[in-house]
Amino acid sequence: MATNLIDPTKWVDKYSDYLFNYTIVRVNDRELANDLISETFLAGLKSMKNFKGEATERTWLISILKRKIIDHYRRINSNKGKAEVRINYSDESNEGDWLEEQAPDRFDMTAEDIMENEELGTAILDCMNTLNEKQAKIFKMKTIEGFDTEAICNEFNITPSNLWVIIHRARVSLAECLEKNWF
Repeated sequence: MATNLIDPTKWVDKYSDYLFNYTIVRVNDRELANDLISETFLAGLKSMKNFKGEATERTWLISILKRKIIDHYRRINSNKGKAEVRINYSDESNEGDWLEEQAPDRFDMTAEDIMENEELGTAILDCMNTLNEKQAKIFKMKTIEGFDTEAICNEFNITPSNLWVIIHRARVSLAECLEKNWF
């Protein structure tokens, strides 16, 4: 069994500094870095039986850590602009989490709010016209129409990391355009 090739009792001494340096560069938050490393060690303990010995112990832990970092960014990006109320509950037949997303009530807007939203929408559309065609189409598909990353990557024959670079550049361009033309 492959578990005899790894020794979790030495992980903290052998790998914590390396994992911390790897993580802090990517998240720039000491507490978060420590949390992600702890999650990595815990996930490693839970999946020791899956360690095949094809890589070193450190490489295996780094691959787990990479997934933890990616999950962290996915979580915060998917929650942008949302306020949540999460309540744990348990009754006779059900148990779990209840989640309510708190979003502004669009029917509770003043005439000034509505006019400002329309102006912003027009400004965003004008700024989207300044993007190149591919960038604008990808940005619209991902952020406005909510297409799946894989579907967009397949349609444009790009990698997920390339997709996120395009999205990032589009956001930067739109922000610069809005700052110049709307604010």
